[in-house]
Amino acid sequence: MPTIQIEVRQQYPQAVEEQLLNSVFHCVKTAFQLPEYDRNIRLVVHEAHRFQYMSHLAQPEYFTLISIDCFAGRSLETKRNLYQQMVKSLGEIGIPADHILIHLRESALENWEIRGGQAACDVDLGFKVDV
Repeated sequence: MPTIQIEVRQQYPQAVEEQLLNSVFHCVKTAFQLPEYDRNIRLVVHEAHRFQYMSHLAQPEYFTLISIDCFAGRSLETKRNLYQQMVKSLGEIGIPADHILIHLRESALENWEIRGGQAACDVDLGFKVDV
């Protein structure tokens, strides 16, 4: 049950925003082997002057920061697969590969409250974390 935040420097048409949200969610869902209902994702659109970027970018308006907070336990291979699939998927939307930064933050299950006040380590999640 990761939480995902996508931050961009430009306003996209609604259809592109939905494609961006769906593409990122699909990549995380597939790589982490999550159920379809486990969707917690948001898109934040910054005014360009409020979201600085790395100066070497050829098209800074496409800079995209993706932050994923998730349970600890995924393998390095799973993470590598996630990064590669996400860059490929966003490339299909027109975002250059070197304009994407993905930040994965992991924390122990006992540090997440879910399902009405329970620690995540105390409930059956319905999926495996160690993939």
